[in-house]
Amino acid sequence: MNTPVAALATAPAHPRPRAPRSQNHNGSHRHLLTRDAFAVPAGVDAIIVPTARPTAYLEHVVALAKHHGCTLVALCSRHASADAATALAERAGVEIVATDIAEAPEDAVPVFGTTAMLRGGRFDRRTDTSLKRNLGLLLAAAAGWERVVYVDDDVVIPNPDDLGTAVGLLDTFTGVGLSVGGYPDNSVVCHAYREAGGDQDTFIGSGALAIGRESFTSFFPDIYNEDWFFLLNDTGLSPSAVTGLALQKPYDPYRDTTRARTEELGDCLAEGLFGLLDGGRGLTGATAGYWRWFLGQRRRFIDEVITMVGDTQPEGPAKQRMVAALKAARGRNRLIEPQLCVDYLTAWRADREVWRAHVEEVSRRYGGGPVQKLLADLGLLHRYRPRP
Repeated sequence: MNTPVAALATAPAHPRPRAPRSQNHNGSHRHLLTRDAFAVPAGVDAIIVPTARPTAYLEHVVALAKHHGCTLVALCSRHASADAATALAERAGVEIVATDIAEAPEDAVPVFGTTAMLRGGRFDRRTDTSLKRNLGLLLAAAAGWERVVYVDDDVVIPNPDDLGTAVGLLDTFTGVGLSVGGYPDNSVVCHAYREAGGDQDTFIGSGALAIGRESFTSFFPDIYNEDWFFLLNDTGLSPSAVTGLALQKPYDPYRDTTRARTEELGDCLAEGLFGLLDGGRGLTGATAGYWRWFLGQRRRFIDEVITMVGDTQPEGPAKQRMVAALKAARGRNRLIEPQLCVDYLTAWRADREVWRAHVEEVSRRYGGGPVQKLLADLGLLHRYRPRP
């Protein structure tokens, strides 16, 4: 939980052999981002933390909020508690808005077509991550904030001033992510590819992402890689940049096969769309024919990774769990039809318009007033502590 920053930044003790670059997978999309752009640091209005872990995981973001003199928004569920988060912030003299979303009403955010089409089926994703992130957008719009930063509770930012640099870039870019160090932030399939020697990079994501007011009308769909979708517009990637450093704390991607199964549809959709962008094409190229080709390529890639793991990893339970996770992803992939991908993107575009109208209505109705009013109107129990 309190992993030292130096330990997070340390490379693995044993170097992994590098395999030839896969012909079935693009391991990096970083060329789509602007790096090292000049920025005049700006003020952070709020740090938004979707949290489900025990309160101690919030100590770092409380310190970040104190450093920047900004509001901390804690959106709590499972092992997290609004009361405990508020008490922690109060001891540090940090302004906090905290809410427990376990009993959030169904209409707290619009019912998205992308959610409805997957609900109850094999591709249903039973997490509240997207709900929390979207609630954060609504609170930012209602409060009239201009520059906010999402930080996950298992991410450490060694240099707090990197957040100021990131929000300073929002005059030019739609989203600015911190470069991910520490434990790589990838899907299960891509983790296994790296472990077996594949050339796998990371992208920016909502674990450490600065966004400006004009981005509040984008939304996080309820699917894996929701942050990649958030950064897209109707035709391609919105202007995005990377700066600074965020360290992801380690976790076990192969603990069971559930993670691999629930990631596969979102990983396919996102990698497929970003594959178009890598080739200089727009999202309009995501036709049924394209998805038929891409899904075949994805299945060949998973088979390739299974072979790589078999060739490079030592025998034992760890290898068995890795192979089981990859086979689970392959099995779920075989259920994805090209038309499902087309239909999902059609629903996603419609959802973008629904969300835009909703955010604009929230902005008009609450007009930069206190966020507690929006939470009360949504029926969400919450806690608020101003700065002393």
